[in-house]
Amino acid sequence: MMEEPFLLRMILTVLPSLTIRHSIGTKISKSQVYEAFNEQWIDIHVKDILNKLAELRIQINPKKIKFAFHQYCQNLAFDMFIQGNQVATENTSIQFESDKILNKLDPVLDTKDEKLEETKELDVSVALAKGIWKKLFNSSTAKQMSKKPEHNQYKLVDENTETKTMNEISTVETQDIWEKYFNGDSIAKYVLRRIGENKYQFLHKSCQEYYAAQKILFDIISWKPKIVAGVDINNQQFQQQFDTHVQDLSIGCKLLNEELGIIQFIAERIHDINSIFANLKSRLFRIIESSKNNEHANIAAANAITILNAANVNMHYQDWENVKIAHAILDHAFLEGTNFSNANLNNVSFYQASLNKVNFTNASMNGIYFGEYAYLEGQSKGVNGIQFSPDGTKIVSRSNDNIQIWDTLSRKQLQLLQGHSDTVNSVQFSPDGSKIVSCSDDKTIRIWDVASGQQIQIWKEHSNSVTAAQFSPDGSKIASCSWDCTIRIKGPSGKQIQLLEGHSDTINAIQFSPDNSKILSCSDDKTVCVWNVLSGKKLQTLEGHSMDVIGAQFTSNGSQIISYSKDKTIRIWDASSGQQINILEGHLSAVNGIQLSPDDLKILSYSDDNTIRIWDLLSGKQIQVLEGHSNSIQAARFSPNGFRIVSGSYDNTIRVWDVLSGKQLQILEGHSDTVNGVDFFPNEPKILSCSDDGTIRVWDMVLERKVQLTEGYLDIITGVKFSPDGSKIASCSLDKTIRLWDVQSGKQIQLFEGHSSGVRGILFLQNGLKIASHSYDNTIRIYDVLSAKQLLLLDGHSDGVNGIQSSPDGSKLVSYSNDNTVRLWDVSSGRQIHLLNGHSDSVTGAQFSPDGSKIVSCSADETIKLWDVLSGRQIQVLEGHSDYVSRVKFSPDGAKIVSCSFDQMIRIWSVSYGKQLQLLKGHSNLVIAVQFSPDGTKIVSCSFDSTIRLWNAVSGEQLHVLKGHSDYVWGAQFTPDGSKVISYSTDKTIRIWDVSSGLQIQLLEGHNGAVKSIQLSPDGSKMVSCSEDRTIRLWSCDDGKIVDVTESSQPKYVWKVGVQSGLSMKDSIWKSTNGLTPQQKLLVKQRGGIF
Repeated sequence: MMEEPFLLRMILTVLPSLTIRHSIGTKISKSQVYEAFNEQWIDIHVKDILNKLAELRIQINPKKIKFAFHQYCQNLAFDMFIQGNQVATENTSIQFESDKILNKLDPVLDTKDEKLEETKELDVSVALAKGIWKKLFNSSTAKQMSKKPEHNQYKLVDENTETKTMNEISTVETQDIWEKYFNGDSIAKYVLRRIGENKYQFLHKSCQEYYAAQKILFDIISWKPKIVAGVDINNQQFQQQFDTHVQDLSIGCKLLNEELGIIQFIAERIHDINSIFANLKSRLFRIIESSKNNEHANIAAANAITILNAANVNMHYQDWENVKIAHAILDHAFLEGTNFSNANLNNVSFYQASLNKVNFTNASMNGIYFGEYAYLEGQSKGVNGIQFSPDGTKIVSRSNDNIQIWDTLSRKQLQLLQGHSDTVNSVQFSPDGSKIVSCSDDKTIRIWDVASGQQIQIWKEHSNSVTAAQFSPDGSKIASCSWDCTIRIKGPSGKQIQLLEGHSDTINAIQFSPDNSKILSCSDDKTVCVWNVLSGKKLQTLEGHSMDVIGAQFTSNGSQIISYSKDKTIRIWDASSGQQINILEGHLSAVNGIQLSPDDLKILSYSDDNTIRIWDLLSGKQIQVLEGHSNSIQAARFSPNGFRIVSGSYDNTIRVWDVLSGKQLQILEGHSDTVNGVDFFPNEPKILSCSDDGTIRVWDMVLERKVQLTEGYLDIITGVKFSPDGSKIASCSLDKTIRLWDVQSGKQIQLFEGHSSGVRGILFLQNGLKIASHSYDNTIRIYDVLSAKQLLLLDGHSDGVNGIQSSPDGSKLVSYSNDNTVRLWDVSSGRQIHLLNGHSDSVTGAQFSPDGSKIVSCSADETIKLWDVLSGRQIQVLEGHSDYVSRVKFSPDGAKIVSCSFDQMIRIWSVSYGKQLQLLKGHSNLVIAVQFSPDGTKIVSCSFDSTIRLWNAVSGEQLHVLKGHSDYVWGAQFTPDGSKVISYSTDKTIRIWDVSSGLQIQLLEGHNGAVKSIQLSPDGSKMVSCSEDRTIRLWSCDDGKIVDVTESSQPKYVWKVGVQSGLSMKDSIWKSTNGLTPQQKLLVKQRGGIF
């Protein structure tokens, strides 16, 4: 809202009134800001009118005038929306007596809305204002002083005789009064902005959108069913009456798709706590329901579902058979399990939507939009790079040991180039597109024929990994560089033309100059060298970088060289003299790559610091910092016109940015591993990406059609916890906040702020009255749940706090940190009771014993330590692990300790003697978590080897290996009765296992990112989970409690908070659907849809 001057001024104008209406910390919506502003704006003009009326000795209820103004603004704004025009023209030629205009525009008259005929501009007649004044002056609430010309005096008309007196005033007299005292002004001059002779606009387009939204939504919520006195109607009868009324609603006049502002204003009111909007959400659902049987409700239904989706309302498991919602925008919609059989879904947008288990049987889907296409099939391993051919008709990709050529149009694989025996480091088309050169860690360079896929030549002269190979611009030469510190230049026949030696360390990249005469190279020896291609002579050594130089390139005219390095800098050099022209500083970590804009005026750079930066080539000044990625950026490219940038990251996402403003325009989610390469299609508004997940994907650039969700965006959630009574859920996030959610509705109840860095974990204290949180900002904070006020700041750690735990009696907290310490705190006062020093590396876990007398801690220093709570004294040091100890837990009786480690071992220890009782071997990768069963007889462990294992806690015998997860298992826990184990994984799933048999009972799917935390409700009926997909999901079973699930149970979501990311279609049904293209059918099959 604050990006435009008008909106900023508006916020500053209404800020005093907003602070009066809303308590500190309250989230204020855009609609509430506009409501306050427009109230103030109209109040100013009402006072002006009242002052003029006072000269006439006329008194009238100000509320009546305000109502008229509001109705006028709503009707005019809505008509502007219908006609698609923002300009209103005053037409004085229209007669005052025109019933058509009065009925259309007089907001006081109770008339039906009629569609205005198509005109270039809207007519705002003088008759409008005259109609308003006439209606007001004849009001029974007015008091008039009648003028006596001969005495120039005024006579007070008694209120009891007012009706008679006012009725005696002729139309001409009323008109004369209005003409004289309002100078013929129309109402437009009071509430609109003049932009020319007799032409007006709202103060800002957003004001017009606000009023149009108000008309639409009040139209919806003000309808009431006809009820016979004393007789209640049921839901079916209510719906039947509503069905007959839907076609008269403003929401059905025109699609809202091009009016995202109107959509947002209405969507925000769904979450407004004002009781007047309480039935808005249910009415929108009723409108959708009406489209099943009422063909006149189709547009209204499409608008209704678009608005619900913009409000991030969950629409899962709805029975929407036969609904007609053509052209609806369901981007990011959460529709799992919904029945769309026989529905009209023509031209609906399902961009990044959750369509798991949706039934589309017999649905009409002409023009359906997914925002992405079937991925390029064929790669079995991670794809490390992609490139378009010079003419854009083909794509070459490289993976660990093979190369593939694809047809750009059909996305079909044309050739599989096999021969390399190790990772392929680079591939490049020849300038004419007929050949490809590749190089590999197998020390070879290979030349391939594109048409046939045949290997033409293999060169084996390098004695170590070949890091890069490149054709010269004229295609007559190929240069290569290697870990062997040499550069070799060869002709088409394979004859070596030059061997360039001079670097003292690995050479990372090479490039020919545009005129083919020079070649530059960069190296881990911190230098860039320029060589003469013909003579092989070194022309320049460019020194200045303080660390490995990752890459370098010529500008398009060859006059300058740009290099980038692990030293966090980019340097610009004169290619002739070798002099450094500029040093571009700003990145906080190694620079991974750069690219020049198509016009050679800007440079983009991307880094391990998670940012992209745009620089002015001439001045070296930083123009923009593009922030949004949450991990290292591996690729970034300018669009062909230089207006956009696309980037890919270790965070598995692709992001699209506006170069001029630096704004993030789009997040493309769907890859399940690092995105290694991105590029724009040369001649289409599409994006190509490749990833370590083994896929190459094609995405649409839908930058202008995306509906902005009104709320729901969350950062990565790091933890979730039920309150002790099970009525609330607390979550914490990398966005530095803690949020409290109502279990019944999924609505946010509270927002707790104060941390200056990501919050890592939370727990409830004092029976749910308080919440404690710990953060990367080195602090622990305690909040009051009811008021959200911070009560205590526990400050003492000098590095990030890794975890906290409450003592059994709730009076103390133990915390552990990357500062190598464990600290004990008093919950009531926040006072530090003890500082437990002894570990020599980060402390990774700590827990109170069941009786609260001891604390056990574990560390990256490979040790476990036992502490006395009363004295703070170290009791035992348990040694035996040979790597980072990741977790430690007491047995239920406090007699034993179980620990797990990155050394792949689990160890059981005696608390009394400090001796190892058992060594549990079996995992083949680091063990991340362990836990005793409630009765202490078993242990569950989980590992990065994708397995969960059950052990006998007494004998150490392995009881079961629970296999099913396909990636790292982050956690596994027993249910309260010990009969089941629940696990969660990077593979995006939660699984429930039977302890006695070791068999999987249930698979819970739906998250689109690694599941990082789960917790059962206190009564075991529900489960909450959170994920790297930035959502929280609540799960339950229709036929019982989560803890009692069987193979025949059907656990499903109760609700989701956070925005759906990544298109998903697993187990969706597409039988006999109409209108899907062959590419879309392939996409559906790839995503798990069933035909």
